[in-house]
Parts: sequence; C-alpha cells; structure tokens
Amino acid sequence: MRLRTLRIEKSAAAGGLFDGAEIWFGRDADGNTNEPLAPLCLIGANGSGKSQLLQLIAEIFQAAWYEHDPKEERSSANEEVLFDLEYMITPSGKKGAETIRMVRTKKGSKVGPIELVRDEDDIVKAGSPEFARYLPSIVIGYTSGDNETLSLPFLASRSGYADDVARAALGDEPDEAVPDNRLMLVDYATNLEVVFSNLILGSQHIRTELLRHASLGDLASCRCVVRLAHSAVPKAPKKQAAKSKRKGIQLTAELEELIDRLKRTATCWSVDEKSESYTFDFFITEATREAFGHFWDGAFPLYKSLHKLALLNDLAIPRPTRERLKREIKDRRFASRPPQPQQEQMVFAFEEVKFWPQDRSPSAVDYVSLSDGEHQQALVLGTYAMVRDTNALFLLDEPESHFNPKWRVKFFQRLLDMTGDRGNQEVLLTTHAPFVPSDMPSEQVMIFARDQETGKVDVIQPPIETFGATFDRILETCFDIRPQHSFMAEEQIEELLKSEDVERVEAGFNELGPSTGKALLADHLRKLKKNAG
Repeated sequence: MRLRTLRIEKSAAAGGLFDGAEIWFGRDADGNTNEPLAPLCLIGANGSGKSQLLQLIAEIFQAAWYEHDPKEERSSANEEVLFDLEYMITPSGKKGAETIRMVRTKKGSKVGPIELVRDEDDIVKAGSPEFARYLPSIVIGYTSGDNETLSLPFLASRSGYADDVARAALGDEPDEAVPDNRLMLVDYATNLEVVFSNLILGSQHIRTELLRHASLGDLASCRCVVRLAHSAVPKAPKKQAAKSKRKGIQLTAELEELIDRLKRTATCWSVDEKSESYTFDFFITEATREAFGHFWDGAFPLYKSLHKLALLNDLAIPRPTRERLKREIKDRRFASRPPQPQQEQMVFAFEEVKFWPQDRSPSAVDYVSLSDGEHQQALVLGTYAMVRDTNALFLLDEPESHFNPKWRVKFFQRLLDMTGDRGNQEVLLTTHAPFVPSDMPSEQVMIFARDQETGKVDVIQPPIETFGATFDRILETCFDIRPQHSFMAEEQIEELLKSEDVERVEAGFNELGPSTGKALLADHLRKLKKNAG
C-alpha cells in the first residue's frame, strides 16, 4: 500500500497539533507501487510532530479495524479523530492497486461512522465483507525507547488480548482461537521473539545478514520458560477452574497446542507440576530447524505464536495498573507504559540465548553481552524481513537511534537487502540524522517543523534533491544549521578571526583539529604575522 494524502479536521491527539492539517506523502502519481520498498523518511527537530503523525496513522487504522470487527482489533485509542485519508492498496485477489479514501466526519453533533470510498458513489461500510480487503493487513509499530506517543494505540490494542484468552478458555467454546491483533508493537521487550524466529526459520541469507554486523555465526542454544501458575498471575474462580485441568492461567486449545509444539521441538524439556512451569531447552542444529518447520510455515507464523504467549505477561501486571492505562488512553491523557514483570514473574520469557562466533570458537556468546545498537539492528531488520504481507504498514520511530555512524550510513541499503520478493508495503520512519534521507529522493523525504505563530505543524518536501546530498546540506535544509564544527568550536573560531593578538590566535590555532575554519584561521594568522613583521 502507499499513503497519498491525509486531511485532519480534528485529531483529538497531541493538543490539536494536526487540526486542520493537510499532509501530502509525496512520491510519483502512482505512489511508486511498482517498487516493493519506497519508504518515507520523516525528519525534523524534537517536538515537531513526527512521532505524533505515526501515532495518528496507527489510530486511524486501529479505529477502522475496531469498527469493522471488534474481535480483530479489540479497542480504539482515538474514537474522536475526524479525517480524510487517501491511499493506494492492492486488495487480496486483485493484481492492480486501487485508490481508496477512508473518511470519518461529524454526523450532526456526533462522530460518524468510518467509510471507504472507492468511487464517488461506491461507499463501503465497516462490517461488510469488502471493508477488510481495503485495510492494511497488519500495522507494525516500532519505538527505539520509552516513546509513549507511538506506543499508545498499540498498548491499547494488546491490553485486551490476555483477558480474551481467559474468557475464551473458560467459555462454552474453548476450542475457538482468539484472533490476532491487527496492531503489533515491536520494541526491546519483543527482541528475542523476533531474533529467535528469524534465526530458526528465516532463510540462510536473512540469518547471515542479521548476525553479520555483530560478528556472530549462528544461534547456538536458548532456553524459554512458560509459567502458568505462580503468585504474580490471577487465579481462575473455583467454579470456572473446575472446568479446566489448569490451576493457573487458563489456556485456549490454540495455546495448549502451542505448548505441545514446544515440547515436540525442544531438545529437552521439563515441567514443575506445582507451579505449572515449563522449561524448554533448544540446542540449535538443522534437525531443530526441520522440527520447527514441520509446525510453522516460516519465521512470522512462529513469531506470532510466541508473541501470543508473551502477551499473557500482561496478566502478571496488577489489574489496577492495567485499568489505569485503559482510563488514560480513553481520556486522551499521557499513558505511561505498564511496568514490565520481573523475569521470574513473566508468563513467557526467553533465557540464556547464546550464539556461535563467526570463527566457530567453542565459547558461545551470550545475547545480553551485545550492545544496544546490535540488539536494535537485529530487531528492526528482523521485523522487516519476516513480515511479508503485501499490505503491511510499518511505522518505525527512530529505528537507527542506537547505531554508530557507519551502520547509519548503511541502514537503508540493509533494508533493501532484506526486501526479497514481497508486495507493496508501506514504511514510514522518523530520524534526526542526515544519513537516511541522503539515500532517498526528495519526494520520499518529509521535513517537519512547528510554525512559531500558530503552533501547528508544517510538513514540506525538501527544496533540494536529498539523494546523494552531503550531510551538511541536509542538516542545513532540515534543521537550519551549518555544522562545520561543534557550537563551542565555531564560537571560538569566530572570536579568533576577529582577534589581532598573534599569540592568542596561534595558541587557539594549535588547539583545533583540521577543518575549513582552521584553514581560514591559518590565513588570518599568516596575515597577522606578516603585518607584525
């Protein structure tokens, strides 16, 4: 899919930052739908609205899915947003992309329904079979830290999953699977689920690319645990628990089958009957991969299964905390992230993940010893590699924030290396650095700035061609700075260029590293010495 334009009447978010805004998402008239990857780079100063726009886009599609089928998306973090969003999407079963408008306006004094407009007179309403075909199949959100702006709709999405599992397991139809969420948050807490799934069932190319930057050869071994009956999680009422063989968390037939699959694929496993705690150990060989391949058709199906168990970790968070989060989301107040359970309280967790070095030395490397940048690169690239749905939407907030400059320079190329054979996915990513936009044409770069008078957001395309532009030109264009030196060095050079004191200028000159400013100072010093001569 490809986003085209977004008109906001009322955002009900970010203090009305986008109210009245009209945003053009650039690219050619066909949205570059002939290319599987034509990402949009959102660049601008802190507080300029980049993350808030990602949040708003996630909330719009979340509201659409929730209105269409509350079982597919269990809640809506923004029930008041009024918008007109145009995008191109290829419905399942069709070859060409269609241009769609998704609209929600006021109906009298109330917020109206969300409607899809294919032509002026062809309106598709939520709940009809056609509606879902024109929505992104999955919305992936990534945040590099504790940025609750983007996280908010995704936390709202996942908060009801564990409760739904408990209700389904104790209901009249426990064999009925609980549908996946359409919004999926990927952050540090899901890191090992992504890495493990890719390294078990990803292609050899993907596995090599994910580990090459960290000088690692392959996954060596790992342990995961599932704890269903311990002090941190609620117990089922006696009457309901009597229906189940479980003393702790009640599982659906789907999740019981997942536990069985882990038993069958593990090198060895054990169970503590009292606490209903399972320990699964995997020594990774090709036979291990064949076993996983028997039960899961690729890295993403494996990830979704493991992630369903991980979502049960919310049950280890006190109910008052979870209820507070729901109230804050509903009231549009700042929603702090619920505290993560301690490792020993988690329902599902990976432990002792180890890798072989590239030289296959006998000493395996523990995953926790890797740097934040190494974790981030494996997580971001791994997520993109495994999610291949044609109409997937990626919203990536600063996906290269922990990278060193060399990795940042190569980031976009590494994304391209992971693309392979896939449909037209939409990728939006934010950054504060010039590295990514220098690899993109200006039609795929959006500069964000706050209007000093109105406080609203201005979004423009760069007035220069960004592809191949030097970093200093991009920083000048996007941030209005000319970074020849640091601020302190710049001030010192300016002062020395005005000074007539030969000794002072010479001393300052000797303290500076090579730069254009130092060359100007050398010329100034030469003239001073000549005049003093």
